[in-house]
This record gives sequence, structure tokens and C-alpha cells, in this order.
Amino acid sequence: MYPVIKRIFDLIISLFGLMILSPLFLTLMLIIRLTSEGPVFFKQERIGIHKNHFMVYKFRTMRIDTPANIPTHLLEEPEKYITGVGRFLRATSLDELPQLLNIIKGEMSIIGPRPALWNQDDLVEAREKYGANDILPGLSGLAQISGRDELPIEEKANLDGEYVEKFGFLIDVQCLFGTIFAVLKRKGVVEGKTDDSQAQSQFEVELAKAAATTDGSQQQQSGFESSQQPLTR
Repeated sequence: MYPVIKRIFDLIISLFGLMILSPLFLTLMLIIRLTSEGPVFFKQERIGIHKNHFMVYKFRTMRIDTPANIPTHLLEEPEKYITGVGRFLRATSLDELPQLLNIIKGEMSIIGPRPALWNQDDLVEAREKYGANDILPGLSGLAQISGRDELPIEEKANLDGEYVEKFGFLIDVQCLFGTIFAVLKRKGVVEGKTDDSQAQSQFEVELAKAAATTDGSQQQQSGFESSQQPLTR
């Protein structure tokens, strides 16, 4: 029963949010267009419910020459790719607002595990044992309010599994208010390599770089640009 109620709330909140925030949307679109070369939006392939692939929408926050499909926290010098406006959008998570469209389309929910990149096999595999691949991904979730980019893969998956286990109204309310606090405090945001990320498997990094080379042509799409965002954003 709760999944039906949750879907209704997702639709109401998303539609209401689009209406109320439309002036902000238009303002951000204009600023992005005027301050950096490239499209206003980009879309990026992500893993959705039951491991089905879909395209997630965001405001573009990085230059069009940013390496594709490499998480921002694995880039050597991410700051040189992030635009001036992009820094503000990422710090406030306003770059995620276009995902309200994904929610309306039924590809995402307000609260749920963040959708993994299409090539994040380690995260998808870790989530599988917790059943976290079988619910809709969300704008924010338990892992995001518990550390976000700072968390190792297994801990993120474990928190996603905890969300699945506690799935219901109370955990959604906890995540919703926790998200507001995390955004205000800019909690857990990492825009470059940390000691933990440097300790990750070199194979993972090389795989991401290889995928970026192979799929670089996907960056050129009408009205959108494949850019790179942090793993959990």
C-alpha cells in the first residue's frame, strides 16, 4: 500500500515543485546559458529500478570538455572543470532540480538510493544483496544524509539496504529533513580525490577512464551534454 501512497506524493510534490520553482528554473537556465559554453541541461545514463537503465537530467555545472563518465571525486583537478555558476549549483544541490522530471516520468522517487552510474558495477553488485536495486532510486536517500561522497561503496550499499528494510513513511520523513540539513551544511560533498578515493581499486579508475574514451561521442547531443557529477549526486 505504501508504494502507491509514495508514488502519489512523489507526483504531487514534483508537479507542485515545478510550478513553484519555474521562475528559479528560468533564471538558472538563463545564467547557465550566458556564463559558459554549452547546453543548459545534460543527461547521463544511470541505473534505475531492477537495474534498468534510464537518463537522469541535471543542470550542467561543468565545462563541455570534462572527461565523461568519471566521477568528479576521482578527477585529479575537478575545480578546473566546474563552472563558476556550477560551484554554486553543486553546493546548494540546485543542479539536481531537473530530476523532478525523472520523478514525474516514474523513473525516480523523492527519496531512495541515488541512481548509480551505468558503469558503477561495484555499487550495483553491492546493493544487490540488500535488495536496493529493486526500488526506485531517489533524489536523496539515507546514504546521502549519512556522508554522501565520503562513504565507501560497501557502506553506501549497507545504508541503502537499511532504507529498504525500514521502507515506509517514517524513514522517508527522516531522509527528507536530513537532506535539508545536509544541503544547508554542505555535508559530505567531495569535489576531488580524497585519501579514501585514492585507495579505491585502480581497476575501477582505469575502467571509468576507458569508458570515457569509448563513449566520448555521447557528449554531443542536442540540447544536452554528458558531463560528470559526483558518484552520489
